[in-house]
Amino acid sequence: MSSRRTWVIDVVLVIATSIIGIVAAAALVTEIPRLVFTTVVVGLVLVAVGSVVARFVTRPDHLKALQSHQILEIADRSLVHLRRGLDEETAQAVCRLALAETEAAAVAITDTQKVLGFAGLGEDHHAVGGPILTRGTWEAVETNEHRILSTREEIGCPREGCLLRAAIVVPLQMRGAPVGTLKFYYTTPRLLNETQVTMVEGLARLLSTQLELSELERQTALACRMELKALQAQINPHFMFNTINTIASLIRTDPPRARELLREFARFYRRTLEENQELVPLRRELEYAQSYLIFEHARFGDRIVVREHIDPAALDALVPAFVLQPLVENCVQHGMRPDAQLHIDVSAGVEDSRLTVSVADDGVGMSPERLSRVMEVGFGKGLGIALKNVDDRLRGHFGQGSGVEVTSQEGVGTTVTATLILPERGTGERDDA
Repeated sequence: MSSRRTWVIDVVLVIATSIIGIVAAAALVTEIPRLVFTTVVVGLVLVAVGSVVARFVTRPDHLKALQSHQILEIADRSLVHLRRGLDEETAQAVCRLALAETEAAAVAITDTQKVLGFAGLGEDHHAVGGPILTRGTWEAVETNEHRILSTREEIGCPREGCLLRAAIVVPLQMRGAPVGTLKFYYTTPRLLNETQVTMVEGLARLLSTQLELSELERQTALACRMELKALQAQINPHFMFNTINTIASLIRTDPPRARELLREFARFYRRTLEENQELVPLRRELEYAQSYLIFEHARFGDRIVVREHIDPAALDALVPAFVLQPLVENCVQHGMRPDAQLHIDVSAGVEDSRLTVSVADDGVGMSPERLSRVMEVGFGKGLGIALKNVDDRLRGHFGQGSGVEVTSQEGVGTTVTATLILPERGTGERDDA
């Protein structure tokens, strides 16, 4: 289209210049009215200015800039749709965006088998959800190369009188393999120029990149869920056996208490095994940690003293599931002194979009050498597994600045601090549940 526009401008300028030149030459050999001569001079100036403007508008670098802006505008506006993957709803939305921003008569998107979206001329009979009819589209998928269709027969529309006479078909790819096509239709083959082909190919590449990113996000969310299931499966067998033994010992001495603990034990493990939400309110994590401590209190009695310092503003903040209970369990498993009380302080507060949750104890603590390895998976009979899992999930969900920090002093105690950089108000919470 740009080359055709340039050609038309050149013809118009030649004709205008010739006419004005003839009139100016005539003015040299014969007397003509001053008004006509002035008009000719002004005309020559306007033609000169017009030539400069026309060449600026049609010069290659200007056209490339306009084309790049056009492609980026479509890709940017389509991102919100393609983040959900490629289906009929998202494809139709992208087709309408591309149609509004380009000179195409119609735009379509397919997967490798059927039409997912169609917008523009012929929308009344090019059915979304129907099978691919165009041989050129099949070839684009099979060869992973673009196809240019310059006749109605190549397009293959079965409707008599369809006005679509040409098309550019470019594969959409993920990891180099075709997953569909992007198709631009035109009413005349004259519009099948290099500019249009380059634009469609550029847009297809950007859309392909967006599809790959959406798949990466999906895989990341799936990995997070798998990590959650893995954490759920890491039930400490010593805790389970000790709890069962505690309940068994109470059956003779305190049957009502044994029944109560048994019911609580069932509820505790049911939630452990059935929880499928990746993000939960902090208040639920606190409840879960309190349920865990019921069994430890049954075992150790008043040797465990727990104090909570919770900012009410933090209770509704969304945190990864099972992020608090492992930290409390580590205090009991690794901080208990043989002949003294263990004080555990659980704190949470929000300041400047930063949620801080800390679990501190006054237990046996750790040496500097042990502290340096505390985040290693498998170190300290499972201590590293829980802390590393929590740290990884915090960083994965909340990004830079989030994670777990451990400080400890041998003989004094240990503090584990989890930091979460919360989304700003108005940007929405991420929820992969």
